[in-house]
Amino acid sequence: MTRGPYNPLDKLNLGKSVAEALLDQPEYPIGDIPAFEGAGIYVIYYRGDYPPYAPISEANAEELRWPIYIGKAIPSGSRRGSSLFSEAKGRWLFNRLGEHRESIALVERHGTDNLKVSDFLAKFLIVDDIWIPLGESLLIATFKPLWNRVLDGFGNHDPGSGRYNGLRPLWDVLHPGRAWAMKCRERVESLAEIQERVVAFLQEHEPPRSGHIVFDR
Repeated sequence: MTRGPYNPLDKLNLGKSVAEALLDQPEYPIGDIPAFEGAGIYVIYYRGDYPPYAPISEANAEELRWPIYIGKAIPSGSRRGSSLFSEAKGRWLFNRLGEHRESIALVERHGTDNLKVSDFLAKFLIVDDIWIPLGESLLIATFKPLWNRVLDGFGNHDPGSGRYNGLRPLWDVLHPGRAWAMKCRERVESLAEIQERVVAFLQEHEPPRSGHIVFDR
């Protein structure tokens, strides 16, 4: 039951409206997204057969309920406020999804055989950039995507020459293929330990009841 009068301008309600608009969008294979302009938010779903990810794949078998990753693409200038009164021009969101597709494709080409581009679907929404962080935050808090919460690094970029002193992202230890990540310092965690973290997280968190935002107020 709703507590008190409904306030459409409440931060939670604003975030939910953006999130629900995204979740109502059609899904596309991540390898077959038509080009488009704009910035916004997106969700990526997994439906493959990598054993540690079985709970996610099973949750998405009939209905896309459990994203494995949620992210955003903000146009250049947003952080400085320069896009507040002008529409963003550029394929920010499309290009970001393309970067993710390429990361997965590199794993597939590497021969590790634990990720395939054909295993992934995406939904995306072009959003006025002022609402992007709000929608993304609510989606991550609601769905607790594995690659946001446990495996850091999927959304990382090549830090560039002379900047490989940081630890190799956990994502790249479990899913090798990106050449730049192999230049980073090795982690102390073993592959088996990282897999155990994944399994423990998925055992601790039950799949969402729905592919939409469901909560009580």
